[in-house]
Amino acid sequence: MSTPGWPVAGKSPAILAAFTRSVAERGYDGTNFGDIAGELGISKGTIVHHFGTKDRLLAALHESYMQRRLAEARLIRQRLTTPPEQLAGLLFAFMLYQVHDRAATVAFQREIARLAEHDSMAEGVRLREEYLALVRSVLTAGQEAGDFREGDFRLRSLLMFGSAHWAWTWFDPNGPDSAEQVGACFADLVLGGLLTRPEQLAALTSLDGPVLAVVRDCLG
Repeated sequence: MSTPGWPVAGKSPAILAAFTRSVAERGYDGTNFGDIAGELGISKGTIVHHFGTKDRLLAALHESYMQRRLAEARLIRQRLTTPPEQLAGLLFAFMLYQVHDRAATVAFQREIARLAEHDSMAEGVRLREEYLALVRSVLTAGQEAGDFREGDFRLRSLLMFGSAHWAWTWFDPNGPDSAEQVGACFADLVLGGLLTRPEQLAALTSLDGPVLAVVRDCLG
C-alpha cells in the first residue's frame, strides 16, 4: 500500500512534469492543481492522491532534479581525469542545464529560496549539499595537486553556484549565445582565476575540446 501524500505509481510522472512546466513558466505561487488537472484531463483529487500537498509536489521536483544532476556530476568527475578538467566539465554542465532539462532547471532555480522553507524539502536539501560537497572536493583536490591557487574553496564554490543559479533570469535559448558558448565563458572566468598553469585554459574551455565532448555525452 502506498503512503498517503507521497508519489505512487500511475499518474505521478505526468503530474510532476506538468507541475514542473508550470513552475518554470509561472512560478510556484502562480501554479495550482486546477490548471495541472485541466492540462492532464484528471481531477484535482488524483493529484492529491499521488502527492498530497503542493509543497510535497515541489519537494518531489527538488529531489528528482538533484538526483539527476548529482548522477551526472559523478559521471563527469569519473570520466575526466584531472581536477582542472573535472571543474571545467562541471562549469560547462552548469550552463548546459539551461537547455538540457530546461523546465526543471528554471523551476528549480527560480524557487531555490523556497526550497529550504519546509520539512518536506529536507531530502532535496541533503542532495544539494552532497552536490556542493562534490564540487568542493574537486577544488580541494586541485589545490592539493598544485593545479589551483590556494584559497577558500568554500567561498569559491558558493560564488560559482551563485552565478550559475541566476542564469535562468537572463539566458535565452534562442538568443545569439549558445549554452556551450556561455559555459566556455564561465569556465574561462572561473579557471582563469584558479589555474596555476594558465596555459591549460584554452584547451579546457574549447568548444571543440574533449572536456565539453565528455559533458555532452554525460548529459545524454
